[in-house]
Amino acid sequence: FFSPRGFNMAGFVDLNIPHLPEKESLQKLVESAAHLGYSTVAINYVIDYEEKKKEVVKPLSPSELFTSLPIVQGKSKPIKILSRLTLVVSDPSHCNILRATSTNIKFYDIFAVFPKNGKLFHVACTTLDVDLVCINVTEKLPFYIKRPSVNVAIDRGIYFELVYVPAIKDSTMRRYTISNALSLMQICRGKNIVLSSAAEKPLQLRGPYDVANLGWLFGLSEGNAKAAVSTNGRAVLLHGEARKTACGVVYTMKKPRTPDEDDSTPATKKAKMAL
Repeated sequence: FFSPRGFNMAGFVDLNIPHLPEKESLQKLVESAAHLGYSTVAINYVIDYEEKKKEVVKPLSPSELFTSLPIVQGKSKPIKILSRLTLVVSDPSHCNILRATSTNIKFYDIFAVFPKNGKLFHVACTTLDVDLVCINVTEKLPFYIKRPSVNVAIDRGIYFELVYVPAIKDSTMRRYTISNALSLMQICRGKNIVLSSAAEKPLQLRGPYDVANLGWLFGLSEGNAKAAVSTNGRAVLLHGEARKTACGVVYTMKKPRTPDEDDSTPATKKAKMAL
Protein backbone atom coordinates (compact mmCIF):
# COMPACT_ATOMS: atom_id res chain seq x y z
CA PHE A 1 0.00 0.00 0.00
CA PHE A 2 1.09 3.52 -0.78
CA SER A 3 1.97 6.10 1.85
CA PRO A 4 1.88 9.92 1.65
CA ARG A 5 5.69 9.91 1.74
CA GLY A 6 5.86 8.39 -1.74
CA PHE A 7 3.73 11.04 -3.43
CA ASN A 8 6.27 13.85 -3.56
CA MET A 9 3.53 16.36 -2.59
CA ALA A 10 1.91 16.35 -6.04
CA GLY A 11 -1.19 18.42 -6.69
CA PHE A 12 -4.16 16.06 -6.39
CA VAL A 13 -7.09 16.22 -8.78
CA ASP A 14 -10.68 14.94 -8.78
CA LEU A 15 -12.21 15.54 -12.20
CA ASN A 16 -15.69 14.25 -11.37
CA ILE A 17 -17.64 16.16 -8.74
CA PRO A 18 -21.26 15.82 -9.99
CA HIS A 19 -23.20 19.02 -10.46
CA LEU A 20 -25.97 18.89 -7.87
CA PRO A 21 -29.16 20.98 -8.10
CA GLU A 22 -28.80 22.13 -4.48
CA LYS A 23 -26.02 24.72 -4.32
CA GLU A 24 -25.36 24.02 -0.62
CA SER A 25 -24.79 20.29 -1.29
CA LEU A 26 -22.33 21.11 -4.06
CA GLN A 27 -20.50 23.54 -1.79
CA LYS A 28 -20.11 20.85 0.87
CA LEU A 29 -18.68 18.41 -1.69
CA VAL A 30 -16.06 20.91 -2.87
CA GLU A 31 -15.20 21.87 0.73
CA SER A 32 -14.72 18.18 1.58
CA ALA A 33 -12.45 17.70 -1.45
CA ALA A 34 -10.31 20.65 -0.34
CA HIS A 35 -10.13 19.27 3.20
CA LEU A 36 -8.95 15.89 1.85
CA GLY A 37 -6.11 17.62 -0.01
CA TYR A 38 -7.39 17.96 -3.58
CA SER A 39 -5.95 21.05 -5.27
CA THR A 40 -8.27 20.94 -8.27
CA VAL A 41 -11.80 19.65 -8.85
CA ALA A 42 -14.05 19.67 -11.91
CA ILE A 43 -17.81 20.10 -11.55
CA ASN A 44 -19.33 17.55 -13.92
CA TYR A 45 -22.44 18.45 -15.96
CA VAL A 46 -23.93 15.39 -17.69
CA ILE A 47 -26.03 15.29 -20.85
CA ASP A 48 -27.70 11.92 -21.26
CA TYR A 49 -29.71 11.60 -24.46
CA GLU A 50 -31.52 8.52 -23.17
CA GLU A 51 -32.84 10.60 -20.28
CA LYS A 52 -33.62 13.49 -22.64
CA LYS A 53 -31.25 15.85 -20.85
CA LYS A 54 -30.10 17.65 -23.98
CA GLU A 55 -29.70 21.26 -22.94
CA VAL A 56 -26.17 22.50 -22.35
CA VAL A 57 -26.41 24.90 -19.43
CA LYS A 58 -23.83 27.53 -18.65
CA PRO A 59 -21.64 26.14 -15.84
CA LEU A 60 -21.43 27.87 -12.49
CA SER A 61 -18.38 30.06 -12.08
CA PRO A 62 -16.32 29.59 -8.88
CA SER A 63 -17.44 33.06 -7.72
CA GLU A 64 -21.09 32.02 -8.09
CA LEU A 65 -20.42 28.97 -5.93
CA PHE A 66 -18.24 30.59 -3.23
CA THR A 67 -17.60 34.11 -2.05
CA SER A 68 -14.36 32.76 -0.61
CA LEU A 69 -12.85 29.57 -2.02
CA PRO A 70 -12.05 26.71 0.41
CA ILE A 71 -8.39 26.33 1.34
CA VAL A 72 -6.65 23.09 0.32
CA GLN A 73 -5.51 21.04 3.32
CA GLY A 74 -1.71 21.20 3.64
CA LYS A 75 -1.33 23.69 0.78
CA SER A 76 -2.53 27.00 2.29
CA LYS A 77 -4.01 28.02 -1.05
CA PRO A 78 -7.56 28.00 -2.45
CA ILE A 79 -8.92 25.06 -4.40
CA LYS A 80 -9.20 25.43 -8.18
CA ILE A 81 -12.70 24.74 -9.54
CA LEU A 82 -13.16 23.83 -13.20
CA SER A 83 -16.16 22.83 -15.30
CA ARG A 84 -16.62 19.59 -17.22
CA LEU A 85 -19.22 18.50 -19.75
CA THR A 86 -19.90 14.76 -20.13
CA LEU A 87 -21.96 13.39 -23.02
CA VAL A 88 -23.57 9.97 -22.56
CA VAL A 89 -23.84 8.83 -26.18
CA SER A 90 -25.51 5.86 -27.83
CA ASP A 91 -25.68 7.26 -31.37
CA PRO A 92 -23.05 9.13 -33.46
CA SER A 93 -25.42 12.08 -33.94
CA HIS A 94 -25.23 12.76 -30.19
CA CYS A 95 -21.64 13.91 -30.65
CA ASN A 96 -22.54 16.79 -32.98
CA ILE A 97 -23.06 19.10 -30.02
CA LEU A 98 -19.28 19.12 -29.43
CA ARG A 99 -18.86 21.00 -32.72
CA ALA A 100 -21.30 23.73 -31.77
CA THR A 101 -19.70 27.14 -31.33
CA SER A 102 -22.68 29.34 -30.48
CA THR A 103 -23.84 27.50 -27.36
CA ASN A 104 -22.60 27.33 -23.78
CA ILE A 105 -20.10 24.67 -24.88
CA LYS A 106 -17.29 27.24 -24.93
CA PHE A 107 -17.55 27.81 -21.17
CA TYR A 108 -16.44 24.26 -20.27
CA ASP A 109 -12.83 23.39 -19.43
CA ILE A 110 -13.06 19.63 -20.01
CA PHE A 111 -15.00 17.53 -22.52
CA ALA A 112 -15.74 13.90 -21.66
CA VAL A 113 -17.72 11.25 -23.49
CA PHE A 114 -19.39 8.14 -22.08
CA PRO A 115 -19.81 5.73 -25.03
CA LYS A 116 -22.54 3.11 -24.66
CA ASN A 117 -21.32 0.78 -27.41
CA GLY A 118 -18.13 -0.39 -29.10
CA LYS A 119 -18.58 1.68 -32.24
CA LEU A 120 -18.87 4.91 -30.27
CA PHE A 121 -15.95 3.91 -28.04
CA HIS A 122 -13.84 3.65 -31.22
CA VAL A 123 -15.15 7.01 -32.50
CA ALA A 124 -14.41 8.66 -29.14
CA CYS A 125 -10.86 7.31 -29.10
CA THR A 126 -10.00 8.08 -32.73
CA THR A 127 -12.08 11.04 -33.90
CA LEU A 128 -13.89 13.09 -31.26
CA ASP A 129 -12.26 16.25 -29.92
CA VAL A 130 -12.52 15.27 -26.24
CA ASP A 131 -10.21 15.03 -23.23
CA LEU A 132 -11.68 12.04 -21.38
CA VAL A 133 -13.35 8.76 -22.30
CA CYS A 134 -15.44 7.31 -19.45
CA ILE A 135 -15.44 3.58 -18.76
CA ASN A 136 -18.69 2.09 -17.44
CA VAL A 137 -18.16 0.58 -13.98
CA THR A 138 -21.77 -0.11 -12.91
CA GLU A 139 -22.47 -3.03 -15.27
CA LYS A 140 -20.65 -5.48 -17.49
CA LEU A 141 -19.11 -3.75 -20.49
CA PRO A 142 -21.37 -4.34 -23.51
CA PHE A 143 -18.37 -4.38 -25.85
CA TYR A 144 -14.73 -5.47 -25.97
CA ILE A 145 -12.07 -2.82 -25.51
CA LYS A 146 -9.83 -3.04 -28.57
CA ARG A 147 -6.13 -2.24 -28.56
CA PRO A 148 -6.03 -0.14 -31.79
CA SER A 149 -8.70 2.26 -30.45
CA VAL A 150 -6.92 2.66 -27.11
CA ASN A 151 -3.52 3.17 -28.74
CA VAL A 152 -4.87 5.95 -30.96
CA ALA A 153 -6.48 7.63 -27.94
CA ILE A 154 -3.19 7.52 -26.00
CA ASP A 155 -1.33 8.97 -29.00
CA ARG A 156 -3.93 11.76 -29.16
CA GLY A 157 -3.44 12.59 -25.47
CA ILE A 158 -6.88 11.35 -24.42
CA TYR A 159 -7.29 9.77 -20.97
CA PHE A 160 -9.62 7.07 -19.65
CA GLU A 161 -11.66 7.68 -16.50
CA LEU A 162 -12.60 5.11 -13.88
CA VAL A 163 -14.83 6.25 -11.01
CA TYR A 164 -14.50 4.58 -7.63
CA VAL A 165 -17.66 5.47 -5.66
CA PRO A 166 -19.79 2.64 -7.18
CA ALA A 167 -17.17 0.15 -5.93
CA ILE A 168 -17.57 1.54 -2.41
CA LYS A 169 -21.38 1.61 -2.44
CA ASP A 170 -22.26 -1.85 -3.76
CA SER A 171 -20.56 -5.28 -3.87
CA THR A 172 -21.99 -6.11 -7.31
CA MET A 173 -20.76 -2.83 -8.75
CA ARG A 174 -17.41 -3.48 -7.11
CA ARG A 175 -17.09 -6.68 -9.15
CA TYR A 176 -18.01 -4.84 -12.35
CA THR A 177 -15.61 -1.99 -11.55
CA ILE A 178 -12.67 -4.35 -10.97
CA SER A 179 -13.54 -6.55 -13.96
CA ASN A 180 -13.96 -3.63 -16.39
CA ALA A 181 -10.87 -1.87 -15.04
CA LEU A 182 -8.76 -5.02 -15.51
CA SER A 183 -10.08 -5.36 -19.08
CA LEU A 184 -8.87 -1.83 -19.78
CA MET A 185 -5.50 -2.38 -18.02
CA GLN A 186 -4.76 -5.41 -20.21
CA ILE A 187 -4.91 -3.11 -23.22
CA CYS A 188 -3.49 0.21 -21.99
CA ARG A 189 -0.97 -1.23 -19.48
CA GLY A 190 -1.99 1.37 -16.92
CA LYS A 191 -1.21 4.36 -19.16
CA ASN A 192 -3.49 7.41 -19.39
CA ILE A 193 -5.79 6.45 -16.52
CA VAL A 194 -7.61 8.96 -14.33
CA LEU A 195 -9.32 7.91 -11.09
CA SER A 196 -12.25 10.13 -10.09
CA SER A 197 -14.94 9.96 -7.44
CA ALA A 198 -18.36 10.85 -8.93
CA ALA A 199 -19.28 11.35 -5.25
CA GLU A 200 -22.69 12.86 -4.56
CA LYS A 201 -22.11 13.06 -0.80
CA PRO A 202 -19.04 14.17 1.17
CA LEU A 203 -18.87 10.80 2.98
CA GLN A 204 -18.33 9.04 -0.37
CA LEU A 205 -15.15 11.02 -1.08
CA ARG A 206 -11.80 9.37 -0.32
CA GLY A 207 -8.43 10.98 0.14
CA PRO A 208 -5.91 10.74 -2.71
CA TYR A 209 -3.78 8.10 -0.96
CA ASP A 210 -6.82 5.88 -0.42
CA VAL A 211 -7.82 6.33 -4.06
CA ALA A 212 -4.33 5.29 -5.17
CA ASN A 213 -4.71 2.14 -3.09
CA LEU A 214 -8.02 1.46 -4.86
CA GLY A 215 -6.10 1.85 -8.11
CA TRP A 216 -3.96 -1.09 -7.05
CA LEU A 217 -7.15 -3.17 -6.82
CA PHE A 218 -8.01 -2.04 -10.34
CA GLY A 219 -4.72 -3.39 -11.67
CA LEU A 220 -2.59 -0.24 -11.59
CA SER A 221 1.06 -0.29 -10.58
CA GLU A 222 2.17 2.00 -7.74
CA GLY A 223 3.51 4.64 -10.13
CA ASN A 224 0.44 4.56 -12.40
CA ALA A 225 -1.93 4.69 -9.42
CA LYS A 226 -0.18 7.80 -8.10
CA ALA A 227 -0.32 9.42 -11.53
CA ALA A 228 -4.04 8.60 -11.83
CA VAL A 229 -4.87 11.00 -8.96
CA SER A 230 -2.32 13.69 -9.76
CA THR A 231 -0.20 14.19 -12.89
CA ASN A 232 -2.64 12.48 -15.28
CA GLY A 233 -5.43 14.77 -14.11
CA ARG A 234 -3.24 17.79 -14.78
CA ALA A 235 -2.45 16.39 -18.25
CA VAL A 236 -6.21 16.26 -18.96
CA LEU A 237 -6.49 19.94 -17.99
CA LEU A 238 -3.61 20.86 -20.31
CA HIS A 239 -5.22 18.84 -23.12
CA GLY A 240 -8.43 20.78 -22.56
CA GLU A 241 -6.59 24.11 -22.64
CA ALA A 242 -4.81 23.14 -25.87
CA ARG A 243 -8.13 22.08 -27.42
CA LYS A 244 -9.80 25.36 -26.46
CA THR A 245 -7.00 27.47 -27.93
CA ALA A 246 -6.70 25.11 -30.95
CA CYS A 247 -2.96 24.83 -30.45
CA GLY A 248 -0.68 22.83 -28.22
CA VAL A 249 2.84 23.21 -26.94
CA VAL A 250 5.33 24.38 -29.55
CA TYR A 251 8.70 22.65 -29.50
CA THR A 252 11.71 24.42 -30.99
CA MET A 253 14.88 22.68 -32.07
CA LYS A 254 18.18 24.37 -32.80
CA LYS A 255 19.22 23.79 -36.41
CA PRO A 256 22.83 22.65 -36.89
CA ARG A 257 24.84 25.42 -38.50
CA THR A 258 26.94 24.88 -41.58
CA PRO A 259 30.51 26.21 -41.64
CA ASP A 260 29.35 29.07 -43.92
CA GLU A 261 26.73 30.14 -41.38
CA ASP A 262 28.95 29.79 -38.34
CA ASP A 263 30.56 33.14 -37.69
CA SER A 264 32.81 31.63 -35.04
CA THR A 265 34.78 29.68 -37.70
CA PRO A 266 38.07 31.49 -38.47
CA ALA A 267 38.27 32.98 -41.96
CA THR A 268 41.41 30.95 -42.80
CA LYS A 269 39.62 27.70 -41.87
CA LYS A 270 36.60 28.70 -44.00
CA ALA A 271 38.91 29.26 -46.95
CA LYS A 272 40.50 25.79 -46.51
CA MET A 273 37.04 24.21 -46.34
CA ALA A 274 36.03 25.91 -49.56
CA LEU A 275 39.03 24.49 -51.47
